[in-house]
Amino acid sequence: MRIVLPPRIDPNAVANGDPAAVVTLGGETMGTMWRVLYATRDVPGAQGVAEAVQGRLDDLVAQMSHWAPDSMLSRFNCSARASWCRLPPDFAAVIDTGLRVAALSDGAFDPAIGHLVDLWGHGPKGPQPAPNAAAIEQARAKGGWRRLRWDRASARLWQPVGVALDLSGIAKGYAADAVADVLAELGFRHCLVEVGGELVGRGTRPDGDPWWVDLETPPGVDLPAMRVALHQMAVAGSGTYRKGEHGLDPRTGRPPTNGVIAVHVLAETAMLADALATAVAVLFPDLSSLAPMRVAARILVRRGDVVEEVLTEPLQRLLG
Repeated sequence: MRIVLPPRIDPNAVANGDPAAVVTLGGETMGTMWRVLYATRDVPGAQGVAEAVQGRLDDLVAQMSHWAPDSMLSRFNCSARASWCRLPPDFAAVIDTGLRVAALSDGAFDPAIGHLVDLWGHGPKGPQPAPNAAAIEQARAKGGWRRLRWDRASARLWQPVGVALDLSGIAKGYAADAVADVLAELGFRHCLVEVGGELVGRGTRPDGDPWWVDLETPPGVDLPAMRVALHQMAVAGSGTYRKGEHGLDPRTGRPPTNGVIAVHVLAETAMLADALATAVAVLFPDLSSLAPMRVAARILVRRGDVVEEVLTEPLQRLLG
């Protein structure tokens, strides 16, 4: 068993040993599941907490789902004329971080690949025939983050007509962060939040232990377990080994050919970890463009019949 420790312990976010209970809640959102564990002495109030969490998630879906035809994102994608669109704070935060990672990774992460996602059968249109080179190039030409213009000061996004956003590589991470914030607003500072495999750990368990999370290893891969002490940080993953998961290199319009089957990234927020995990899965083995981010990542790469584990230096430094 290998242990990954947080870079620092926040003395203001450590439980004082009070005999609080840990309540577990869960539900559905974004085509996946959400789960919350939080420390409380008000166990009967859990129903109200569950309703607050579900309401927050439902609002995010109404803003950023590319599956819901009436979402704000879907309306943006279907705009018939070039125009500026003012975004609400959640949507704006996701676009701001998404475009920052897109620029840093030279488009290895791209929030504007909706046409490519649909073309390969991973979007609301469902399974599609394997696309030919002409169709791929047409989809690439219609989209891409460089065609967008972002006015951060006024939270306005320029739609030049034809660009289709797809935030599936970052929205679940943001949702996990948002749920942790909801719990904090309700007075629950010690919690573990999961949305579709993206996790946020705030504070500690009532006994003072961190929220322990084991990184998932694909079936049939023999590696020592890696357990993360998720204290004031987040972890998100990207992979192609689970049914329904996919990977696309926005720069080529095709699946990557680097052999990466799974990536886990630790960061201060799940939103950032989510976007960086997608970028790492595409960029590997050359992660030099992400050097300013000091990405703490575990990367699993298939080499023939063997799966190799690569740990970036920032992650190695966190091993206890």
